[in-house]
Amino acid sequence: MKTIENLKWRYAVKKFNTEKVSTADLNEILEATNLSASSTGIQPYRVFVVENTSLRQKLGEGSFNAQIAESSHLLVFAAFDKLTQEHIDAFIAHLARERNLPEEALADYKAALVGGLLSRADEENFNWSARQAYIALGTALVAAAELKIDSTPMEGFDSEKFDSLLGLKEKGLKSVVTLALGYRDAVNDAYAAVKKVRLPIEEFATFVV
Repeated sequence: MKTIENLKWRYAVKKFNTEKVSTADLNEILEATNLSASSTGIQPYRVFVVENTSLRQKLGEGSFNAQIAESSHLLVFAAFDKLTQEHIDAFIAHLARERNLPEEALADYKAALVGGLLSRADEENFNWSARQAYIALGTALVAAAELKIDSTPMEGFDSEKFDSLLGLKEKGLKSVVTLALGYRDAVNDAYAAVKKVRLPIEEFATFVV
């Protein structure tokens, strides 16, 4: 299984070189991320691709994550700060168009979404949306590894600054996690040649039969 070998190859890069990720490869990663598993299919998050060098430098100022500025591209995963009737209406309309169905055929599904999502507090829905974004992050990590593109998932950034510089608040979004993409500087990254260590499968996984 080539995926296993690619995942053994990947690690959280500490230092990137100056090589840029091609548009074709970047689009493939984004397509894979867009196809990621999503509860109810509503995808309550968005991905912002930051290529602009000066903007990445501003985003990275004061952070211990130098990869924000040094990477080829920075993906910012931003979750809905709340879920609204408008979100559900737009999702159902899109679903109906894509499946060539009248919206009326999805009435029961729409009612279930309204009852299940809009009955919860905004904070609960935001936390749920953030978890959906993390699922997509995992897909992006695997997709990048398949293309032999290095990556570094990162928390620990100034989310208020990110939200301000990217104009997320006006879009009803909050940044939750980032992913730097690029190519490792194998000479200057001390972790590039270090063996990847994970638990033995028999310790990691428990079979319940």
